Amino acid sequence: MKFKSLSVLALCLAIGFVSCKKDDDADVTVTPPRDRAEQQLADMDSLQKYLQSHYYNKAEVEALANVGINDVKIIEITGDQTVPEGYELLETAVGAPIDTTYADTDYQYYVLKINQGGGYNSPTVADDIQVLYEGFTLKDIVFDSKYYPDSNPLDLINLIPGWRCVIPKYNTSESYSDNGDGTVSYNNSGVGVMFLPSGLAYFSSATGGIAAYSPLVFKFELLDMAQNDHDADGIPTYLEGLTENTDEDTYRDTYGYLYQRYDYIDTDDDGDGVLTKNEISIRTVEDADIALVKGTVLDADEVLLNYIGKNSEGKYVGTIVKFYDTNNNDIPDYLESDIKTDYSL
Repeated sequence: MKFKSLSVLALCLAIGFVSCKKDDDADVTVTPPRDRAEQQLADMDSLQKYLQSHYYNKAEVEALANVGINDVKIIEITGDQTVPEGYELLETAVGAPIDTTYADTDYQYYVLKINQGGGYNSPTVADDIQVLYEGFTLKDIVFDSKYYPDSNPLDLINLIPGWRCVIPKYNTSESYSDNGDGTVSYNNSGVGVMFLPSGLAYFSSATGGIAAYSPLVFKFELLDMAQNDHDADGIPTYLEGLTENTDEDTYRDTYGYLYQRYDYIDTDDDGDGVLTKNEISIRTVEDADIALVKGTVLDADEVLLNYIGKNSEGKYVGTIVKFYDTNNNDIPDYLESDIKTDYSL
C-alpha cells in the first residue's frame, strides 16, 4: 500500500507555504537570492577552512560518562600552534561530508558525532523535540543557545532544513531523573555538532544577528521527543506528507493570506465528509520486551508507528494504525473521496 511516509532525506525538501494576499498595493523591489548551487560551493569552502583551523577536546569528551554540549570545546588554532595531545582536528573528526537534496539543489554538510543517545526513540522530521543547543557562526560568535531543559519543545517542522536532516539521525536520552527542585537531569543523550551551509540554514535571510548566506555551526543535545499529529486525525504527521494536499483544500488567515491546507493540517484529507480519524482504526500492543513490540506481525494494511511509549507498568507500548483499502488499489480509503465508510460506527 502506498503511504506518504517521509524519510529523513525526503523531508529535507522544502516545506513551502504558497501564499498570496487579497490586495497588494505597494511596489516592493526585491533583490533576487543568489544561485543556490554557486553559494553551496562557496559555503563548502568556508566550512572546510573552519574544520581545518579548529580542534576539539576529544579525550576529555570520551572520558565522560554522561557528555553534554557544555562539555564539548571547539578551539581555534592560532599562529604556529599544533593540535595538542588529547585533542583532534575537526577535519579529521567529522570525516566525509553527508549528501542531501534541498530546494532542487545538491547539498553537503558535516556532523561531529559525540554520542548516539541511549534511548529507544528517534524523532522524525515532523516531531517535537526537547533539545539543548548552541548556535554560532564561523567566527565563533554565539547567536542563540539553550543550555537548560524547559517545558517548551521545538517543532522540527518549523526549524531550518539542516536540523531536519541531522536530528532524526540521533536517539533521545536513555533515562531521566527528577532532581526534586523543579529540574530534570537526562542520561546518555544524543550529542553532536552540525556544520551547515547557508542553504540548509537561513540562506538569503538575515536574522537574529546572522548575516545572509552564513554557514552555521550548532552543538546539540537531544533529550526527548514527542510524536506529532498536527491535525489530531490519528495519523502522525510524518506519515501524511508535508506538501501533500489530496483534496486541494485552501484557507485564508486573519490577514487575508491564502494557504494550502495540507493533509497534515486537514482533518478530512480527501474532503469526502468523513473525518480521516474515522476512516482508519488504531490498536496498541505492549510487552516488557521492546524487541517483541517492534517485531509485531502486521497485516498488509497496518503500520507500526515510529514512536514507542512506556506505560505505568513499565511495559513498552506500540501503536498500530490500520489503513483500510476497500477496493485494493493501494490507495487508503481516507485518501479516496468516493469511499465514505465510517469505521467508527
